[in-house]
Amino acid sequence: MDGWDCSTFAALACVLALCVSSCTPAKPVAETGSAVPPGMVFIPGGTFAMGSALPGSPQDEQPVVTVTLDGFWLDACDVSNAGFRKFVEATGYQTIAERPIDWEEIKKTVPPGTPKPPDEMLQPGAVTFSPPPGEVDPRAGESWWAWTPGASWQHPEGPGSDLKGREDHPVVMIAWDDAEAYAKWAGKRLPTEAEWEFAARGGLAGKRFAWGDEFQPGGKFMANTWTGTFPGTNTAADGFAGTSPVKAFPANGYGLYDMGGNVWNWCGDWYRVDTLARAKLAGPCVNPTGPASCYSPGHPDQQERIIRGGSFLCNESYSEGYRTSARRGSPTDTGMSHIGFRCAKSAAPAAANPPAPKP
Repeated sequence: MDGWDCSTFAALACVLALCVSSCTPAKPVAETGSAVPPGMVFIPGGTFAMGSALPGSPQDEQPVVTVTLDGFWLDACDVSNAGFRKFVEATGYQTIAERPIDWEEIKKTVPPGTPKPPDEMLQPGAVTFSPPPGEVDPRAGESWWAWTPGASWQHPEGPGSDLKGREDHPVVMIAWDDAEAYAKWAGKRLPTEAEWEFAARGGLAGKRFAWGDEFQPGGKFMANTWTGTFPGTNTAADGFAGTSPVKAFPANGYGLYDMGGNVWNWCGDWYRVDTLARAKLAGPCVNPTGPASCYSPGHPDQQERIIRGGSFLCNESYSEGYRTSARRGSPTDTGMSHIGFRCAKSAAPAAANPPAPKP
């Protein structure tokens, strides 16, 4: 494995998969004059403060930008394994993690001169979470991510694993292209990043989490996150060591589940570290659909889309991805253990902003 030390492996594990706040909304109401799409919640239009001004907020969450949105529909839950199976059975769709890998295509997406990976790594698969046997530096991602041939949405831990008993868990190992394909089949789309954050806030103004500012109000777990010391020790104090059923934790003020924790959600936007800074300079921000291109200084050779909401792997010791303002980019064609999705649907123009119900 000449030229493939641990750091190189960590940097290219995802590349392999590539180759194959202030809120002023009303409470959710049914869209006027339209049937309710099954499993979806109508999010009324409104204006909110996107991003975070809290001390220590990452650069890509700044500055706070005032955003105005029309009303839209959003899936109440992440797409489940059972739901994704219906799509596959109806269409014969094969996810990127299940497709053959072509090194000639890989070479187009990595820095010039990158050595060819070992043949055993050029097999269909995805990136799985593999906890180390002991405590390690939580910044050393190569310690717990592994390229796993044979891993896919049907075999999330690799060959030999299955979905028995997890039909109502969110589907994972889903690349952005896979989520986009499902959304089109369902007559929906992926939510914009602004829609996702607006909905995650659930009508709360400037709160840290989808349920408020306190992580465990009254000692109650509100989301599926990593409990213990990441990445070596997970106490599963919240009831789950991995993913959880899509309605295992309380819904937010809009009736949306898992808007913090469980699995990250793909959004339609390209990731840029300077998205909010550019939006601030551009002036009034109404129904933004994101930048025209990706800009991720840490991964300049990757094309990344936005993921939102955090996952069961997030922990305050190194990543509070379950905060409402937390944002991250991920390679578009990479399936991973902690990324899933939910869909959105635009509202009929005449009903995009129905009157707010009287208190």
